[in-house]
This record gives sequence, C-alpha cells and structure tokens, in this order.
Amino acid sequence: MLKPEIELALNKQINLEFSASYIYLGMALYMDAEHLPGFASWMVAQSDEERTHARRLLRYMLDRNGNVELNSIPKPKVEYDSIKAVFEASLEQEKNNTESINNLYALASDLNDYATQAHLKWFLDEQVEEEKSIIDILGRLEIAEDDKTAILILDQALGGRSGGSGDAISIGEE
Repeated sequence: MLKPEIELALNKQINLEFSASYIYLGMALYMDAEHLPGFASWMVAQSDEERTHARRLLRYMLDRNGNVELNSIPKPKVEYDSIKAVFEASLEQEKNNTESINNLYALASDLNDYATQAHLKWFLDEQVEEEKSIIDILGRLEIAEDDKTAILILDQALGGRSGGSGDAISIGEE
C-alpha cells in the first residue's frame, strides 16, 4: 500500500507526464506548420514517450493499490519564434521533469519506500537520456544557424528516429 504522500506525488508526476505529452504534440503541430516533417515526427515520438511514462507510473500505482487521480491538462502552446525556441522550451520542460522525479525519489527515500525508489530508478536514467538528446539537437541547430540546407538535413535525420512514424502528424497510426 502506498503512503498518502507518495500517492499524491505520484499522481502529480503522472499528470506532469501527460501534460508533457500534450506539450510535445503542440510542438509537433508547430513543426508541421513550418513544413518540417522530420522535426514534427520527432516531437510526436516524444509525445508518445511521455504518455508511455505516465502509463508506466499509473500501472505502478495500480499495482500498489494506489488511487490514480487524473487532472485537467493545460492547452499546449503551438506557436514559437523558431525551431531553436521549440527545443529550448523542450529542454526546460525536461529539466523541470527531472527535478520533479528527483524530488519524488527523495520523498520515497525519506519515507523508506524502497519499491517506489526502485521503480523510479528507471525514470532517473531516462531523464539523463532525454536531456542529452535535446542538448545534442540544440548543438546541431547552433551549428546550422540559418543554413536552410543544414536545417533540412537535420529535419530528415530527426524523421528517422525510431519510435516515430516518419510522417509529420500521424496520430493513431502505429
């Protein structure tokens, strides 16, 4: 059985993950509107991944006989100033998510909830990967600057991400 403090914190994290999924979908819409199907596909894959994270936490709570409480998700932003601004916002979001997971892990540690700590270990490792991936893309965007050919090459490369469909917005196609 989960302690009330952990249950509350896990519910908050589940909702953060679902919200992140929705934010990435908004970013995909921006990329699609900019005629960048590879960037859009990458964002759709990110959206799917965040939703998977939420479901993973949700399943854990149910397995521990916890009460899942889903809250409203704010409307995502769909307008940005640039491709780089999208990825800067993405990195900031991932940093906030990392902080939230770290706080959740610390709470589980304080409450001697070893099962939750063990479950969260995967998320801690995942966040390192998430931030690194976005930092790498930002680095490539910095190198590309305003070179349209370089942007198109990067767009094509990001469209090849495994887990993405290769199409810009392919909701419902698996």
